[in-house]
Amino acid sequence: MALKTAVILAAGLGTRLRPLTYQIPKPLFPILNRPLLGLLLEQLAAAGFQRLAVNTHHQGEAIQEFVASQAPRHLKVVVRHEPQILGTGGGLKNLADFLGPDPFLVINGDIVTDIELGTVYDAHDATALATLLLHDYPRFNNVWLTADDRLVGFGPRPAAPEVLPRPLAFTGIQVVSPRLLGHMPAGKFVNIIDTYRQVIAGGETVAALVRQDFFWQDIGTPQDYLEIHGRLLRGAVPGLQRFFPHLADPCLGPKVILGRGVHCGGGVCLGAGVRVGDGVSLKNTVVWSGAELAPGISLEDCLVGYNARVQESARGRCLLS
Repeated sequence: MALKTAVILAAGLGTRLRPLTYQIPKPLFPILNRPLLGLLLEQLAAAGFQRLAVNTHHQGEAIQEFVASQAPRHLKVVVRHEPQILGTGGGLKNLADFLGPDPFLVINGDIVTDIELGTVYDAHDATALATLLLHDYPRFNNVWLTADDRLVGFGPRPAAPEVLPRPLAFTGIQVVSPRLLGHMPAGKFVNIIDTYRQVIAGGETVAALVRQDFFWQDIGTPQDYLEIHGRLLRGAVPGLQRFFPHLADPCLGPKVILGRGVHCGGGVCLGAGVRVGDGVSLKNTVVWSGAELAPGISLEDCLVGYNARVQESARGRCLLS
């Protein structure tokens, strides 16, 4: 039996999350005080994957160090750095020697989901160059397909008469046949969506797996990041509770110091060693490790970076100093 292989795409620049991504790369953003990449590693291991590749670019050394120290022991992991970023397709092409002759699962490194990844892998259509996991997510709905779950286009509605009346959204989770890599040039930047457009136009099959019975959200913006914390802390994602067995709101990391009269109004997560002054009020706010909050301030809808010193009240801001 072939060993199940997966790829985590972790080379993105995280531009929409700047200046926070100047501190750490997006795949290492803490989700309830554990790095997102660590959650993905544990999910893949639980789903029975034995081989894993991770591509890197921005702050690649930090990701390399994390994987080396935190990857589950039974996972064979290859981390491949891209000095020049190669894109979602070029990054896969650059891993062709590791990926081998069997289909492999690909997941973006900025996704929080509770879907069982092994079921996605098992649902791959062996006749297709890839099977993309789709769902109805109006903010990102731009993928068009037919009634028999074949993709026909991305973006504006295609003219083909068999197209279903409304598009769906690509989750960034897919199962790819190594045959698809033959349609990509080596050593070049390749957007995998452009490759899909090319092969569909050439008559090849790209399949869809349409599901709605799962939680999914990316951490593309600070607002998305805070929303994920709020939903997890409200218990709205039961499929992830086994990965966060001691969940409570507020979520407190080790050695957090709370002053007298601190009020937490929901959706609050404090990282290791955070110091909160007397009378502070917090709501829908995530504070990374080592930060200090001055007495009497109020923070709502805020994200506080590592070791920041916050002296004034704020709402809807990213605070790094």
